Amino acid sequence: MMLITLSAFSQSKLPKKERKRQLEEAKASRLFIEGQRFLMQEDFDRAYFYFQKAREITPDEAAINFKIAEILLRANRVDQAMEYGMKAVESNPENKYYNLVMAEAFTKQNEPLKAAAILENLMANTDENQNYILDLASLYLQAGEFDKGLDALDRAEEYYGMAEQLTVQKQRIYLRKNDLKSAIEEGEKLIESQPGNSQYVLSLVEILFNNGRTDQALALIEKSLDTYPQQPELQLAAYALYKEKGDIDTAETLIREAFSNPDLDGEIVAQSFADILQDPKTTRRDNLLDELEAKMLVNFPNDPYVLTVIGDRKFFDNDREKAIELYKKSIEINPANAPVLQGIITSMFEKGDDFSQIEKYTILAVDEFPERAEFWFFDGTAKLALKKGEEALASLLKSTEVNGGKNKQLDLLVKGQLGDAYHLMGEKEDAFEAYEALLNEKPDDEHVLNNYAYYLSLEKKNLEKAKSMSSQLVKKFPKNATYLDTHAWVLFQLKDYEGAKKYMELAIENEESPSGVMWEHYGDILYHLGNRNDAISYWKKAEGGEETSEVLIKKIKDRKYYD
Repeated sequence: MMLITLSAFSQSKLPKKERKRQLEEAKASRLFIEGQRFLMQEDFDRAYFYFQKAREITPDEAAINFKIAEILLRANRVDQAMEYGMKAVESNPENKYYNLVMAEAFTKQNEPLKAAAILENLMANTDENQNYILDLASLYLQAGEFDKGLDALDRAEEYYGMAEQLTVQKQRIYLRKNDLKSAIEEGEKLIESQPGNSQYVLSLVEILFNNGRTDQALALIEKSLDTYPQQPELQLAAYALYKEKGDIDTAETLIREAFSNPDLDGEIVAQSFADILQDPKTTRRDNLLDELEAKMLVNFPNDPYVLTVIGDRKFFDNDREKAIELYKKSIEINPANAPVLQGIITSMFEKGDDFSQIEKYTILAVDEFPERAEFWFFDGTAKLALKKGEEALASLLKSTEVNGGKNKQLDLLVKGQLGDAYHLMGEKEDAFEAYEALLNEKPDDEHVLNNYAYYLSLEKKNLEKAKSMSSQLVKKFPKNATYLDTHAWVLFQLKDYEGAKKYMELAIENEESPSGVMWEHYGDILYHLGNRNDAISYWKKAEGGEETSEVLIKKIKDRKYYD
């Protein structure tokens, strides 16, 4: 109690102006704490509001100006951020974080040398700030100050020790300065620091080869292989170089040795095999591929890259069945391979495989690559064939959404399938609108001309339009059974029974295995031509076939046509 009384008594003795100042500072402190709380919650708008309120009371407070500068930098309001950052630095020039916010602002303003000057100053003041040396090197390189960049990288090497990242940066600078000698020396230093590291050797080999020093590159590889023979990556590099020089015997010996090593990465093996596949086809090439394929299947029997590249070889040799089998094995192991998935799906569509099997891969494709519009199209098409109207429509619309108009050809394919999906769902007007929309863009689309004409004939509407569309197709494709069937049925609905008979006979003649609906339609045509006995015969032939009408059995039983 006495302490409180004395404190209150002493406070009452303070001048009024001083008491007001203390109250204002306390208020600013509370506002700053609130701002900091919201900043930690990443509620930047509210944090900014409280920091600004605190700054109204204490405009020169460095910490407040610093926090406002940080928020403005996040919002990419760089010019404003610099105003507050400068005030923070002016109030406390030695504060590392205030200086760093200014360095970031200068970097964002594309003034790397000003940012570099700040880092140089920080590092000059204390050894504790040497960890900014890589940032400093990056700023000098950004500014095109290659000599200063090299100096900074040398200092970084003193601080961190020899490191691949630093050597690569230095080599790039030397190469830009056309100082190949120094770039090579840097690579040699890195190799000496870690003997037996094949990646360091390969990096220097690449520089030598790209600068026309093939013999020097080969000498470097051979020197490393003499000391460390089990380096298949280097054997592959030597294979490529000897092949480039025309020494095919030595090259093939090296690649055989490399492929015999099970420690080699499967993806690297597959890439090397793929490169040979691109060579002109000769007996020697094929014999080498046979040997390498056998080695891969022994050492990498379940590697997805290896399975894929062997599948590619089968594909190029027209063994599609074996290729697809290998692609499927590859996808079972690694489903995240878009080209292989697409190859499987398109091949299965071309073969006319079971659509439920195709759908298995289209579902996998959209799960793995939801950003690929073509996979949504494939999925919608498979589901449409399986009579899954609602799901098909959803996938087709998703394809359009993901495509965003980028692939015009894909958009046209989707629009054609959309009409079929709407029709399957019983939304016939939407289907016809979709067909019309596509024909406005692509008047000769065969798929839509056929389906639109056929569905109009089933509805007995716009039959002249349907006839015009189906006529286009049979003129262009006089032996296409599907188009002949559609045209025949349009003529039937127009009561041109002789014409319908002529085209239906052509359809049956050109169809290897006529469907149930074709036999039923032929029977309907014969019935209307007065040939009842033959009509009944063909109705019976249609029984149990695909896509026949619901009244087929009644027709047969009553020996009478029903619409």
